[in-house]
Amino acid sequence: MVHLGPKPPAARKGSMTDVPKELMDRIDHYREIFTVSPEQMREISDHFAAELAKGLSKEGGNVPMNPGWVLDFPTGKETGDYLAIDLGGTNLRVVLVKLGGNRDFDSTQSKYALPDNIRTASADELWNFIADCLKKFVDEEFPHGVEDGKLLPLGFTFSYPATQHAINVGILQRWTKGFDIANVEGHDVVPMLQAAIEKRSIPIKIVAVINDTTGTLVASAYADPEARMGLIFGTGCNGAYYDVCGDIPKLEGCLPDDVSPETPMAINCEYGSFDNEHKVLPRTNIDVQIDAESPRPGQQAFEKMISGYYLGEVLRLALVEVCEMGLIFENQNLEKLRLPFYLDASYPSRVEQDPFENLSDTEDLFKNELGISTTEPERKLIRAVSEMIGTRAARLAVCGIAGICKKRGYTTAHCAADGSVYEKYPGFKERAAKGLRDIFQWETAEDPIVIVAAEDGSGAGAAIIAALTEKRLAVGKSVGARK
Repeated sequence: MVHLGPKPPAARKGSMTDVPKELMDRIDHYREIFTVSPEQMREISDHFAAELAKGLSKEGGNVPMNPGWVLDFPTGKETGDYLAIDLGGTNLRVVLVKLGGNRDFDSTQSKYALPDNIRTASADELWNFIADCLKKFVDEEFPHGVEDGKLLPLGFTFSYPATQHAINVGILQRWTKGFDIANVEGHDVVPMLQAAIEKRSIPIKIVAVINDTTGTLVASAYADPEARMGLIFGTGCNGAYYDVCGDIPKLEGCLPDDVSPETPMAINCEYGSFDNEHKVLPRTNIDVQIDAESPRPGQQAFEKMISGYYLGEVLRLALVEVCEMGLIFENQNLEKLRLPFYLDASYPSRVEQDPFENLSDTEDLFKNELGISTTEPERKLIRAVSEMIGTRAARLAVCGIAGICKKRGYTTAHCAADGSVYEKYPGFKERAAKGLRDIFQWETAEDPIVIVAAEDGSGAGAAIIAALTEKRLAVGKSVGARK
């Protein structure tokens, strides 16, 4: 199997002989605390598998393991026209997906900028805005109208915390992403949006509410029969996979009569909260500080060590630590460096991408954006620490993949990944592949479990889930739990 993506950043060819001993000692220190050994990774992934099972139990655990109520695998033969919408933080995306029935699909989409006031508007204003966008899109895509009497099935990607006891139910737990709209929390969003759609006589029926990670899983499984999980490595982290209903004790007594123990169930893990109890993750003093100063200490332990939101902060705190020892940036203005989260993930990423022997791109980066003049030995420390942070993130990230494989007994799998860290962070793909080899100790020429690029979860995934839901209804099967 050919691994996708760019080659990992080349190791620095330059000698470290010009780096003072004090800085070399700090480099060695960070190498020691940021390195995750194969033995540690195997222990973490074993614990991960146990925590996934615990999250499915009646007692529950740190990892929520939310059932997605997708009760079928896509066959790749699904056909038809389906709509999907994705309500994000800044845009509403509307997608028409035409499933070709040969593991292929075509899509047409439009983005509609959310009005400035919509995040704190009334519920009616939100649903009316979405319905107006849908009407505009349908009128453009079906200028001669939809086939008489036919309703276009719609998959609604609603990536806000929601309770689901059926595929077409999404009860908002709480708003995030800056939204604060009254009279929506605690209510099912489907009938509210459906009412706005019907008021405009738009031929649309909402048939599924999904999480984007579940959509990534289903869209990837539609296009690739070897896909076993959908993964997000971006600002946050998450994973989804298919379990079987008989292995989900917390659904006992909640499943429809036509669902057997062998029926598949898509699970949205929400595993950024893995190891909130701090049993196995090798946290450093920097990780402890990030957690303590975060808005919600004690939560999202895994996410705070691997996701794009935190990688720049790990680098910043390490550099501040060395500054306070008087070893770097002497007589420099450190005002920006001391601002929490001033460095985002692009900083260690750009440092790792610096191709020059003297790290002149890093010199420009720190001078132009932080107002800090750097020496070459200082830049070598920055580069070394950035590499360690990026490597640690990739190696820890695949412990979730290995945990799912161990939970389900997968010995071969395509793991479909999306997100800015997976797509853009230099060397992430190769480091992740090396991490999986270290966990499973393969002796094969090709890796049996590989990470591949995911399909569009919030567009194609939502549409395919709508198709699967329609198919179940057509044969008289249930699509969720009884109320």
